[in-house]
Amino acid sequence: MASNATIFKATLQIADMDRNYYADHAITLARHPSETDERMMVRLLAFARHANEALEFGRGLSTEDEPDLWQKDLTGAIELWIEAGQPDERRLRKACNRARQVCVYNYGGRGADLWWEQNRAALERLDNLTVMNLPWEATRALAGLAQRNMQLQCTLQEGQAWITDGKQAVQIEPHERKRAGELPRR
Repeated sequence: MASNATIFKATLQIADMDRNYYADHAITLARHPSETDERMMVRLLAFARHANEALEFGRGLSTEDEPDLWQKDLTGAIELWIEAGQPDERRLRKACNRARQVCVYNYGGRGADLWWEQNRAALERLDNLTVMNLPWEATRALAGLAQRNMQLQCTLQEGQAWITDGKQAVQIEPHERKRAGELPRR
């Protein structure tokens, strides 16, 4: 965690109807000085969509060999590697070699579309990669929920997410650009 990172605390109540996962999480998020509220909240959304007891945040933007979030098994093998934004294709190729599954939460409107157009051919060859595109309006609205201390509820159903702070609610319907193939269990 960078020494001049801004610390955010979130109490996140998750009701994931798709996975039958219901839990409360006390989360500490370190926002790197170069990170926006939008990116930080996309990381929080990714946590909600994949939440379990083994999922944890990486050390941040300044750490090259760690993702935004990851899940390891008891042996230390990486089961899930999650990136937010528009990561470099070489970074994703390396992640796909290290992790069983890799997921990218792509956002940024036209910039995200350009990133996909430029990297699509190379990324489609990565069998264990999933790329989800988040609508620009939704991620901007999600950034509006960012506070130093947050009390959030997240409901996930049929692939959609609703996140509320009790005053405002944001609906997010990710678009799947690429789905990972089924891999045999290691």
